[in-house]
Amino acid sequence: MAAKTILFPTDFSTASDAALVHAEAIAKQSGCSLLIVHVEEPPLAYGGGELYYGLPEPNSERIQKMLETVKPRAADVPFEHRLIMGDPAGEVVRIASEADCEMIVMGTHGRTGLTRLLMGSVAEQIVRRAPCPVLVFREAAERLAALRSGES
Repeated sequence: MAAKTILFPTDFSTASDAALVHAEAIAKQSGCSLLIVHVEEPPLAYGGGELYYGLPEPNSERIQKMLETVKPRAADVPFEHRLIMGDPAGEVVRIASEADCEMIVMGTHGRTGLTRLLMGSVAEQIVRRAPCPVLVFREAAERLAALRSGES
């Protein structure tokens, strides 16, 4: 019998950090392992986009080290990391299919209006195309309100 897997994509944001707690709880309760994935966009995509890394330029070695710090707190939840290059939504859907994942658990920034129209929503694309259930956790309303008003 194949091991059950929950896919947890991360972009190293606070929304992803918050969703990890839920992914870990579900994995522990259901006896699944976590597949923790970060999809690095090709360098040209970084030209005008938003970076969560706080790095001047994307660097695969640094990103791999950052990815290795994303892990469940409970020692009894098995996990593995994967760093992949490509389109985030497309790669998450592909990996979920190839790994026969039980579920995808991820965070979202909850953007609306013009920001969502211009940037798109990776979470929405994953929900529409995923081969398995997707559980999306939205960033806390207080944090979103602070970001929209210019506070940090």
